Amino acid sequence: MSENISLDESLEVFNTQLEQACDLVSQQYQSMQERPAYQMFELKEVASWFAEDLPEQGMEFSELLKFTDEKVLQTATNNMGPHMYGYVMAGGTQVSSIAELLSSTVNQNMGKWHLGAAMNEIEQRVIQWGADFIGYRREIDGAVEQIGGTLVSGGSAANLTGLTVARNIFFEKYKVREKGLFGQKPFVVYGSTETHGCVDKSIELLGIGTDNYRKIKCNADYTINLDALKIQIEKDKQAGLQPFCIVGNAGTVNTGALDDLDALADIAQVHGLWFHVDGAYGGLVACLDSHKHFYKGMDRADSVAVDFHKWLYQPFEAGCCLVKNWELLKKTYYKRVSYLAMDVKDDGRLDLNDHHFQLSRNTKAFKVWMSFKAYGAQAFRDMIQKDIDLTKYLARKVDNASDFVLFNEPQLSAVCFQFVGDGTYSKRELNELNQKIIHALEEDGRVFIPGSQLLGQTVIRACLINHRKQKKHVDYLVDVIREVAETL
Repeated sequence: MSENISLDESLEVFNTQLEQACDLVSQQYQSMQERPAYQMFELKEVASWFAEDLPEQGMEFSELLKFTDEKVLQTATNNMGPHMYGYVMAGGTQVSSIAELLSSTVNQNMGKWHLGAAMNEIEQRVIQWGADFIGYRREIDGAVEQIGGTLVSGGSAANLTGLTVARNIFFEKYKVREKGLFGQKPFVVYGSTETHGCVDKSIELLGIGTDNYRKIKCNADYTINLDALKIQIEKDKQAGLQPFCIVGNAGTVNTGALDDLDALADIAQVHGLWFHVDGAYGGLVACLDSHKHFYKGMDRADSVAVDFHKWLYQPFEAGCCLVKNWELLKKTYYKRVSYLAMDVKDDGRLDLNDHHFQLSRNTKAFKVWMSFKAYGAQAFRDMIQKDIDLTKYLARKVDNASDFVLFNEPQLSAVCFQFVGDGTYSKRELNELNQKIIHALEEDGRVFIPGSQLLGQTVIRACLINHRKQKKHVDYLVDVIREVAETL
């Protein structure tokens, strides 16, 4: 057996492979403006491309790249391009593409400080920068203290993290980590009917149960009704239950509605409840002077979820949960085990695995750090403001058109509307028509724009988070929807 067995090629061969791969990346950037937003393929066709037995022998790398280009890159949903309006999707940045290549090459494990010292410190710095960006602060005797947090996959994991910290810290006196929820009065969580579905999932995972999740009705602007919330909390107290957490929305996913966070913080304070803010969609918009007043009270939250892969335009994944200090996370997650404890030094180093659920994890912060360093925070503020301005432009365009009806006045980047044609359709017919339009737009593929439900009606929902979008793209969106609708 040779002493030099390895999977590596020579550096000369590797450099050639790297150049070929980088050419494909460059081609993606070169073609993203012209490529359709979506390409319709039958499920069986896509599955057939990859239906093969485990390969025992490798294939020529150039052939592998060719196949990857044809079947993966060229068929990919064009999230990078300016015609993506689905869900809450950003387009990534060139710097982030480079950062992901560099970080995957050095392959740092973020579990322990000595496994990736520089990346570990970068992650702590990015968490603090994220808090600084939105004005989430902790002051003791006039001095600003360091914020704690953890990078996770996205908003769902960030909200689960915040609610896990809430449960473990709020009920620490009951030793909930050791004894579980057995024998406890039910814990009650409160959020609006527009709160993201990941909160339901989180409550199930945490053993609280969705029977103990109160979905409070919304006002006409899709924000939580404060009076109804207060009444429900009192009712639950009288019933012998344990109200423990309010979830406030810093941007509901349907419409971008912003709850009155300061009022929610007041209610939480009066009743001694944990206050968690779901800012996965809209939390980072607190960086704008034009919008700061909408976020008054978010700094009073015990925990906040944000997504850097939304308003910071990062590629997946880059969610983040912020809390007031690192000790809250350690009290929630730390578990001493022998194989992780022998290297511990009392020199101030922070092992991230002690502060979140995962041990092995890649670096999600490096691309954010490189982006802040390369572009600067002001460039991101400018892009966020541009996208909000474009959203308002779309809303006015829809509202002023006789064949569309606007369903919300956007504060962030989500616009919900219906195509109503000549106005002779019934409500039921409009629901059916707009459902058909949504399916037809997917088949058409020029733009990617799914739908949602608002007030019991089917709506087309456009979300504008992409630094590459311009007015001409919004005009094109409306033209395409109208063209497709009129064919139906």
